[in-house]
Amino acid sequence: MNTQSSEQMQTEKTTPGVSYYLPGIPVEIENRSRRGPSTAVLVLIASSAILLLIGFVAFTIWLAQTQATTIAAVRDILIIALALESCIFGVVILLLLVMVIRLVNMLEFEIKPILEKTNETVSTLRGTTNFVSQNVVQPTIRTRAQIAGLRQAIKTLLGNPRNNIK
Repeated sequence: MNTQSSEQMQTEKTTPGVSYYLPGIPVEIENRSRRGPSTAVLVLIASSAILLLIGFVAFTIWLAQTQATTIAAVRDILIIALALESCIFGVVILLLLVMVIRLVNMLEFEIKPILEKTNETVSTLRGTTNFVSQNVVQPTIRTRAQIAGLRQAIKTLLGNPRNNIK
């Protein structure tokens, strides 16, 4: 029947990524764990980035030596662009400040009164609960307890009325 020893079956069951033995059917299980990019790909990407950086620096130095007026014009344009970007960031920061001020006002003048009204409602509800408990629930419980005691006393004195009917 089964020609494999239990040790062989145990090794097959615990070895990941190999065939597992089911009675009569060997099943291949693939190792589907996701790995990152291989080391060769990472080295290729890093060396390409370093070469691009070195090429950009060399090109910039060459332009500075041969095309000084063009570089100065590009520099001036970039300075103007950075100044405009700073102005835009200033406007955005002012808008954020206005939004924060509006949020604080909303918290102070809209949410705070809502919380105060909620607190008042909860205290009113607490008072109502105490009133109902003292004036409705406790008397009802006392009355039901007295009725139950009276029934038990009658049962004890007269016996069970259901047994008397027979």
